[in-house]
Amino acid sequence: MERNRKEREGGVLNTVAELFDLPADVIAGLPRLEMVGHRQLYLEHHTGILAYSETGIDVNTAAGVLRVRGERLSLLAMTAEELRIGGHISAVEWVE
Repeated sequence: MERNRKEREGGVLNTVAELFDLPADVIAGLPRLEMVGHRQLYLEHHTGILAYSETGIDVNTAAGVLRVRGERLSLLAMTAEELRIGGHISAVEWVE
């Protein structure tokens, strides 16, 4: 029963996305990542910062925790839904 519900919800999201010609991730509120080399990471649809240091930043999202590791990390910009991390990024991983 749970599986059928998830399939229907996914179908509805896909239908709405196709109807309005939008990416399904935008409709579902899923996080979107963009990296510029190993120097910057741009993240849309976060729900807050859980941990912050020069060597690691953990960010909460609807898909789980995004863990960014590196050196000289800093928040370059942050709004309620978007953030940009700068520094030398050595690893990005999802922690569920």
